[in-house]
Amino acid sequence: MDRFLDYINHHPYLVGGTAIVAVIAIGYELWQQLQGGSAISINEAIVLHNKGGLVLDVRTADEFASGHIVDARHIGLDKLAEQLDSIKKYREKAVIVCCESGARSNQAAKLLKAQGFQFVYNLSGGLTAWRQDNLPLSRKTDK
Repeated sequence: MDRFLDYINHHPYLVGGTAIVAVIAIGYELWQQLQGGSAISINEAIVLHNKGGLVLDVRTADEFASGHIVDARHIGLDKLAEQLDSIKKYREKAVIVCCESGARSNQAAKLLKAQGFQFVYNLSGGLTAWRQDNLPLSRKTDK
């Protein structure tokens, strides 16, 4: 214990800086939760999708038709509130929300969380990041 206290006394900036970074990281994650869904990486989204999670694309119909994540469900952000019953079976499953960049999907994630969906994730970087990683897109019509 004495060594630990000596270390703190001799390295106050290092210890203080580490504590500040930890508080910021925790605060950011809490902020993400309040904003809607947690930001999720493409790799994490792929894993959740492969485990039966729903990929919900909230872009416009034209954007969706131009290319979307394979097996994604399309409900435009403007119609999401009135079509929640169509995805109610996912209230206790992973829902990965995506749009072009993450702004609309964040709004959708807030709505889903407010309506009782428990595991809502916002695809970090949206379809822009998906394309940059050269991942496959589908042009099949909506399910």
